[in-house]
Amino acid sequence: MPTINKKALSEADIISKFIMPAVKNAGWDDLYQIRQEVKLRDGKVVVRGNMGVRKTVKSADIVLYYKPSMPLAVIEAKANKHDVNTGIQQGLDYARLLDVPFIFTSNGDAFIFHDKTNPTQLEREITLDEFPSPQELWTKFCIYKGYTAQQPPIITQDYYDDGSGKAPRYYQVQAIDKTIEAVSRDQNRLLLVMATGTGKTYTAFQIIWRLWKAKVKKRILFLADRNVLIDQTRINDFQPFGQAMTKITGRKVDPAYEIHLALYQALTGPEESQKAYKQVAPDFFDLIIIDECHRGSAAEDSAWREILEYFDGATQIGLTATPKETETVSNTDYFLEPVYTYSLKEGIEDGFLAPYKVVRVDIDLDLQGWRPTKGQVDKKGYVIDDRTELVAQTITNYLKRTNEMDKTIVFCNDIVHAARMRQALINCNPEQYAKNDKYVMKITGDDELGKGQLDNFINPKKAYPVIATTSELMTTGVDAKTCKLVVLDQSIQSMTKFKQFIGRGTRIDDKYNKLWFTILDFKKATESFALV
Repeated sequence: MPTINKKALSEADIISKFIMPAVKNAGWDDLYQIRQEVKLRDGKVVVRGNMGVRKTVKSADIVLYYKPSMPLAVIEAKANKHDVNTGIQQGLDYARLLDVPFIFTSNGDAFIFHDKTNPTQLEREITLDEFPSPQELWTKFCIYKGYTAQQPPIITQDYYDDGSGKAPRYYQVQAIDKTIEAVSRDQNRLLLVMATGTGKTYTAFQIIWRLWKAKVKKRILFLADRNVLIDQTRINDFQPFGQAMTKITGRKVDPAYEIHLALYQALTGPEESQKAYKQVAPDFFDLIIIDECHRGSAAEDSAWREILEYFDGATQIGLTATPKETETVSNTDYFLEPVYTYSLKEGIEDGFLAPYKVVRVDIDLDLQGWRPTKGQVDKKGYVIDDRTELVAQTITNYLKRTNEMDKTIVFCNDIVHAARMRQALINCNPEQYAKNDKYVMKITGDDELGKGQLDNFINPKKAYPVIATTSELMTTGVDAKTCKLVVLDQSIQSMTKFKQFIGRGTRIDDKYNKLWFTILDFKKATESFALV
């Protein structure tokens, strides 16, 4: 048999001829425990002119899993012309993303084994025949984590898998696993901070699914303060719960169901007769997930806090993109420090969120041109607001230069301002309005017709409405993947509010070529708040 010249072999050859046989011989299952070319990041989008281009990112050569979606080790391979330890730094970077303590690198001659569970011998060389088995690494991992005998059955409960190949992203795995681990340690107040557009609801679903299937948590309540959040959750991410799930309506809590989705408003109110949560005992729910917890239940004196206090014995997990920390309101006072945080900046760097360009407009200094006379009315008989008309004209001019059909959200000070802005935008776009009277819509809490168009606005397949004027309704829970222009004409006093507003544009949709968006800033908010 001819001798193989390793130096002439490619990296792929080294993997197939030396690394994979060593791993399989150690007992790793090729179907469930070994994945090659694992792409952990999507590649940051770089905006050049009016084009978005993704940076090329490398994939992890091999990731080893104890069970599907439960990573345990990373292997970085190099061609034999390189030294055996050449890939260690690269492997350490992937291990940081996956939050695993075992890193291997190999050039086909041997392995360098970087073992964070063994601080006295952090890095050593082992032969190809000495590659550790799944059980060896799992045992070391459990000791490293300090797990009790009761924890592994909870921690190793399967993820939900619909067979489509969809798997949680690396940061979702971290968020889910760290939460499950904290629950297994009997922590009952937990906070997850994940930027808008990074899949908080899907993450919550997997947490609930695994705890429910492990029979650790049998009755679960998912709380939100807006119908759109509840309905999107029930129809989309939570759909696998099927007949075990119900939405609480008519102020009636049906104990026959295990997964309950509810608005705060459906469970309580100022009158005792409205406090539907008291229909069940305080120990009825084992787990409560509070969506957008920076709003409804953050304040101590919130009427909605009484629900959480009534079910005080339940594990309570707060979800938010923007934890609220003020002198009077604090998420961390109630939920303690976040068990995991994935920021807007990280999401943009990883390529999972869209970057933005900023166009700052100073109404007083930059805009010259037509001004209405005092008391002048438009053709509908409305008094024309000088500043609103100028903002509307600027938005219109921008869209005419780019694309008049780009989905746009205009954040106004209040509902009245949103109504005036809608009228001004209609006046500036008579041709578009003539084509379709839904070109501009006011989508606010008081407007049933506008709210009825929200689904069409966020649906990539629906062209209309194009421009939505709003104040608060669309700040959270609106999955507007195709939104390409976010207009800030509301005075913003906090980073929390700023992140909520720009979060409407940060979702990426490769299918519809939405890779970045623009902020048209009339209030200097982008000067006041840095991206963190």
